[in-house]
Amino acid sequence: MLDRAANALLQPLLQAGARTLARAGIGADAVTVTGFAIGLAGAAAIAMQSYLLGLALLLASRLADGLDGPLARLTVATDRGAFLDITLDFLFYASIPLGFAFADPSAHALPAAVLLAAFIGTGSSFLAFAVFAERRGLASDAYPSKGLYYLGGLTEASETLICFALMCLWPQHFAWWAYGFAALCALTIATRIVGGARLLSKPR
Repeated sequence: MLDRAANALLQPLLQAGARTLARAGIGADAVTVTGFAIGLAGAAAIAMQSYLLGLALLLASRLADGLDGPLARLTVATDRGAFLDITLDFLFYASIPLGFAFADPSAHALPAAVLLAAFIGTGSSFLAFAVFAERRGLASDAYPSKGLYYLGGLTEASETLICFALMCLWPQHFAWWAYGFAALCALTIATRIVGGARLLSKPR
C-alpha cells in the first residue's frame, strides 16, 4: 500500500547511489546477494536478542534491496537478477520471524509460525499471479520497472519493514505485532485472490 509513495520519495537517492555503484564497477547481483547476507546477519542478531543491531542490519539490507533494481537498469537488467532479487527477498522476510522464534521460543514460536504461514499466503498469491500475468503478456501500470508483474496489496514491503522495526523496538510485544500483521496479510491474500481471479477470468 505504501510502496508506490515510498519509491517515489526514495528514488532520487537510490538513483544517485546506483550511479555511484555503477561507476565503481559493482554489479546488481552482487548488491542483491550482499543485501541478503546482511539481512540474515540481522536475523541472527535478533535470534541472539540483539534487537537494535538486528534492526540496523535489516534496514541496511533493505537499502541494498532498493539499490539493486536501479543499478540493474543502469547496467544490464537480466532475468537471473530478477529471479535472485525476488527469491532472496522472500527468504529474508521469512528469516526475521524465525529469528524472533529462536530468541524466545516459549513466547514467540506460535506467533512467528502464524506470521510465516501468512507470508506463505502473500508470497504464493503474488508469485502465482506473476506466472499467469507473464503468460498473458500483462504489465503493471503501477510498477512498470519491476522484473515481473507486481501485484500490490495492503501489506507490501514498506508495511512489512515497519512491522519488523516495531518488533525490534518493542520485542516484548512481538506476539501482538505478529498476530496483527498476519491479520493484515490475510486481507492482502483475500484481495489478491479475488483481484487476480477477476483479472485472469478475462479472455486473452
